[in-house]
This record gives sequence, structure tokens and C-alpha cells, in this order.
Amino acid sequence: MAASDDQSIEVPSASSTPPTEPVKDGDNEYLDGFKLYVLVACLTFAVFLLMLGESVISTAIPKITTQFHSLDDVGWYGTAYLLTNCALQPLSGKIYNEFDIKRSFLNFFFIFELGSALSGAAISPNMLITGRAVAGMGGSGLLNGAYGIINRIAPREKQPMLLGIIIGLSLLGILSGPLIGGVLTEYASWRWCFYINERKQAPSTETLIQRLRKLDLIGFFFFAPAAMMLIFALEWGGTMYAWNNSRIISLFIGSGLMMIVFVAWEHHMGREAMIPLSIIGRTVIWSSCLYMFFFIGSALTAIYYLPIYFQAVRNVSPAMRGVDLLPSILSTSIFSIVAGGMTEKIGYYTPFAIIGSVLAAVGTGLSSLFDPTTSMGVWIGYQIIMSAGRGLGFQTPIIAVQNHASKEEISIVNALVVFAQYLGGAVFLSLDQIVFSSRLKHYLQIYAPSIDPQLIVNSGALGIREAVPSESRAAVILAYSKSIDRTLYVGAASAAFGLIFAFDMGWSNIIKKAEEEKLANLEEAEKSTKLNSPKESTSEKASEEIPAYF
Repeated sequence: MAASDDQSIEVPSASSTPPTEPVKDGDNEYLDGFKLYVLVACLTFAVFLLMLGESVISTAIPKITTQFHSLDDVGWYGTAYLLTNCALQPLSGKIYNEFDIKRSFLNFFFIFELGSALSGAAISPNMLITGRAVAGMGGSGLLNGAYGIINRIAPREKQPMLLGIIIGLSLLGILSGPLIGGVLTEYASWRWCFYINERKQAPSTETLIQRLRKLDLIGFFFFAPAAMMLIFALEWGGTMYAWNNSRIISLFIGSGLMMIVFVAWEHHMGREAMIPLSIIGRTVIWSSCLYMFFFIGSALTAIYYLPIYFQAVRNVSPAMRGVDLLPSILSTSIFSIVAGGMTEKIGYYTPFAIIGSVLAAVGTGLSSLFDPTTSMGVWIGYQIIMSAGRGLGFQTPIIAVQNHASKEEISIVNALVVFAQYLGGAVFLSLDQIVFSSRLKHYLQIYAPSIDPQLIVNSGALGIREAVPSESRAAVILAYSKSIDRTLYVGAASAAFGLIFAFDMGWSNIIKKAEEEKLANLEEAEKSTKLNSPKESTSEKASEEIPAYF
């Protein structure tokens, strides 16, 4: 290599690259060492706060309704967040595609924190609902943004391990949310459920107005109403209104019609669409989205109803309920990291999607055998099986779509998977509520016919023991236990359905794919160097144009 006295650049090997400097691979600049670990820690913290904010409110709602005297607004506390989050998912992917990913992520995080602050400071139900809606707007860009940043800062073969760390540790937020919310509500104030998320961030004020045209805002204005009407129908159906109520039927019809218009518009826009139909048409992409849809349905069923089992059936305190759920919390995190590390070693991610679905289905099915007398060893063991599957499979859809999309499509496919995740949560939690309510009324008629079912429903998991006479308490608790068991059937079936789509998530080896890309980048760079180098090979310019490779 030609070199000058002070400007020569050597082509380093992977082993000689300084661990704290960016590593280049063709046009990509990757981080390594300390800088990489710090950024991954920051992303994990941000996603942890997102997950925590989504689940922590569940145990705070009874105290909120008592303070605001607004039982009719209960549904809105969760729906407002879900509405804006789902409606903005595809647009957030397009924003990451057209604008600086780091600044966009900080902007979304700022909006999420602003919504959390508004919720914590709420002096009325409307203010709390507004805060939840704002938090949902910000939250819509955090998950897919974190996944996109990992894709930018790390080579392909290292991404599974990093995703496993982020997902495994951040899932502690959604798993421990009910515990933290219960403790804060009982010993401090429900407002801390929102203040705990608040961190100061400054949003970027830089914008590129000309790029707004590329966001497909018309497509967004078609998609958002379709998503919102669907969420309204799922949230209100079977609770506020009967499923055959004209309002619910109209919402489903309206959502379907708007979705047809949206698809027609996206077809018209082609590659410039917010969600290009050519991307959705790929088997790996739609299979990964459907896998996530069913997989998250199974996970959330257990996450929401196992705490009810420990609280209502076993009568444990909020703090002890968290201890009882430790097998789920720890197993999910550990096996998520293990799956990422193993994928990095063997290069294949699909086996973990398959094994994860099987274990989740079996573990959730076994958990449906819980009753008031189940021993500690049994409920610990079944939780470990179920949560191991959850940890193994959760990140595989993201790995799949990122390895079957171009650089320009990464943000879009990430948003599709995250949208499937939130939509699956909305659908299956609504289905869970239908099953639980209907089974509870059914079993109360069998075991405690003298007890008014509506009294038990209105009492909630916290108040059933005080709401019924002592002689009927055991029968009511048994009915509650069996109703939870039947609800867990939904989770087991959901995981089993996800298994069907796991086989179509792709079988390419990401290690070989990464090596092929590096070789192609090296050959392309060598050609470019030969074309651009002057005849005097010893000139300073020639030495400066030789790029460094990982």
C-alpha cells in the first residue's frame, strides 16, 4: 500500500480494529466495544420504560376510578394509548425511513415521556386520557426505532444477540408492571405509575420539509381511521356494548371499508407507499407478522391472567404476587438472551421460533390446570416451561424480517411486526375478556347459584373475598379459578396457531449471508478503488481513498 508520512491509512483486519471505534463494512459504519454497549443499554432502558408504561396501569385503575369517580372512563385509559399507538405504527416506520433515525427516536421518546408526565399530573379523567393518547403517539416509534438502530450499528451476525438482550431485559417491564403498579398504588400513589417513566429528553428541531411528501400522508389518513375503528370495536365489544350492537357492527364495517380504500391507495402508490404491498406479499414478511400476532396473544393472556390467579385465587399481596411471578420474569429474560446468543452461533433463528411456540403452547396449557390447591413446585415448573418458550420465540420475527429486507425497507418491516404485536394484543385481550366473563358467570351458576354474578364481576379480583359471605367464598374462588383456566386455553391455542407460521419465516443462515455481503462489499470497494486511484500510486490521495473494512 502506498502511504504518506502522516495520512496513510492501513486496511485493518477484524482482530486489529480498535474496540471502541466505529467499524466499517462497505457503506455501513458499525459500533463496537464500549460505545456499542452503552447504546444498547440506553435502547434497553427506553424500551423497558415503554413496556412498563403499557402494563403498570392495570393495577392502578381501581384507585384511579375511586379518585376521579369515573367508572365509565375505565376503558379509555387503555384504549387511548392503544389507538394512537396502532394508528401511527406504519407512519413511524416511514418516518424512520425518510428522516435521521437517531433524532426521530429521541423525538418519539420525548413525546412518550411528555404523555407520561401529563398522565401523572392529571387532575381529571379527560387529562389522563389525553396523556395516555400522547404517550401512545410517542410509543408508536420506540420499538421499531430500537430495532432499526440495532440494524444500523451492528453487523448482521451480531444482531440476534443484541436483540435478545434488548427484548429479554425490556420484557421485564411488561412482566413486572403489575407488581410495580400494585406496590406504588398501595404504598405511594397511582401517579407514580406514570412519573416512573419520566426522563428529560430534548427533541430535535431539525426537519426536512421536502421529505414530508415521501411519508404518504394520504395513506396514513386512510389507515388511521381503519385501525382506530377496529380498536374501538375490539375494546367496546362484549363490555360496553354487546357484540351484535349496531355501534360495534358499524365500527367493524367502517374499518373494513377504510382498509379496502387504504389497500387500493397503497397499490396506486407502488414503491412510494407507506406500506408497499410488494413487501407484505413476501412469505417471510407476512408469516413473521402473523407469528407475532398469535405469539403475543399467548404471552399477554398469561401475563394478564396469571397475576389474577395469584391475587384472587391464592389471595397473595401485590409484593408477594411479584415473587410468585419471578419464574416467568426470569425465564423469559434468560431464554431471550440465550436464543439471541445461540442464533449468533449457529446462524439459524427459525428453530427457536418453532421450539418457542411449542413450549409456550405446552406451558400455557399446563398452567390451565392450576387450581386453589396447586403446589408451589407445580406452578413454578409450568411457568418456567411457558416463559422459556416466550423468551426463545419473541425476537425471531424481527430477526426474520430484517434478514429478508433491503436497507431501505428495514424501518417499514419493523413497523409491520410491531403493529402485528399491538393488534394481536388488542384482539386476544378482548377475546380473553369474553371467555373469562362468560365462564365466570357459567361456573358461578354451578358452584355458587345464590351469588349474583354481576356482583362478582363488579367487585374485581381485589374485592371478591369481601363481596361474598364466608360460607360461599370457597365456591366463588373455585369458579374464579376455573374461569382463569379456560381463559388460558385461549393462550395455549394462540401459541399453537403461531407454530403454523413459524416454518415459513425463512431458513437462510445469517452468518453465511453476512459473509457474502462482506465479500461483495469488499469486491465493490476494490473495483471503486482501482477506478478512482491516479497513476501515481504513492500519492496522498490514493492512500486516503482506501476504505477500512471489518
